[in-house]
Amino acid sequence: MQVQSKAKNATEKQISTHAGNAFQGFSVMDYPTSKRLKVVTLHAETMAAFIAAVEEWSVQNIEYKPFLRFEVADRLDAITDYTLGAFLNATVRDRETGAFLLNYNDELISETGELRTELDVKLSTAVSHIIGLSNYDAMYGQYYARFTVRHVDNSDSYLRKAYRRMELHNDGTYVNERTDYVLMQKLKEENMQGGNSLMLHLDDWAELDKFYQHPLAKKDIVWGAPKSKNVETKVAHPVFFEEDANGKPLMLYIDQFAEPRNKEEGKYLYEMGESLEADPNYLSVPMPVGTMMVLHNHFWLHGRDRFVPHPELCRELLRQRGHFTD
Repeated sequence: MQVQSKAKNATEKQISTHAGNAFQGFSVMDYPTSKRLKVVTLHAETMAAFIAAVEEWSVQNIEYKPFLRFEVADRLDAITDYTLGAFLNATVRDRETGAFLLNYNDELISETGELRTELDVKLSTAVSHIIGLSNYDAMYGQYYARFTVRHVDNSDSYLRKAYRRMELHNDGTYVNERTDYVLMQKLKEENMQGGNSLMLHLDDWAELDKFYQHPLAKKDIVWGAPKSKNVETKVAHPVFFEEDANGKPLMLYIDQFAEPRNKEEGKYLYEMGESLEADPNYLSVPMPVGTMMVLHNHFWLHGRDRFVPHPELCRELLRQRGHFTD
């Protein structure tokens, strides 16, 4: 599976070394329209070795025994002589980058259907636990969530609404756990056109300073969630809840779950949402089946474009959200 691009003539720079060490078992390129976003491809031999290394465990084993998630991660990293973990961690934590697409060359892989999905769950688990620790996802009742977008939907949030744009946002606004990173992997698709992932780096937002310097920027806002999220408590925190080591803002915002307490808060949130959606500096990224996107949740915003209508549209996505462990 190779990440595809509309920019046919874009130059993709092959990166062969990191911190003086050659990569083992994977390659890295810049995404055609942004050097912030890296494209990581695991070689076929790496995937074959990973399959063999974790075949003794089912996904159920990994769900029931949390320590296995770190062992799965270590076995993938060991196959690459620990160069994969070093690169992924450096990339996702560096404010100048902070995001990568990871896919794999599947020429040696014969799994199809549910077996292929089990492999993708194991791979996403490995990548997530190389970076940190996945939080419990109450919507699905596991350390990850799987959900499907279809032609008809009666849910209570935009997550499954196929024919509208899901606006740019950060994850984890309504939970008490810290959400440093987000991983999203496409598991399946049928009769699907459109629905590209949307991404905007905080430092590329033209009006960042306008909203970061606003009197409400560091004032608590109340955040809740609809019933489908299975989270009954509300939390309060500012949109710009923290600064990084260099004093640059970190963000925690989503339009759907903010609960303004007065007109001033409502106006601030409304104008912020309008500004984000009007900003031209976002990326529109297609996601082939099996590909995962991993981003730093506090200086990248993400969303999803609308799908082209089809009565039998079906797309299944896996999500892991977690925090750094060091």
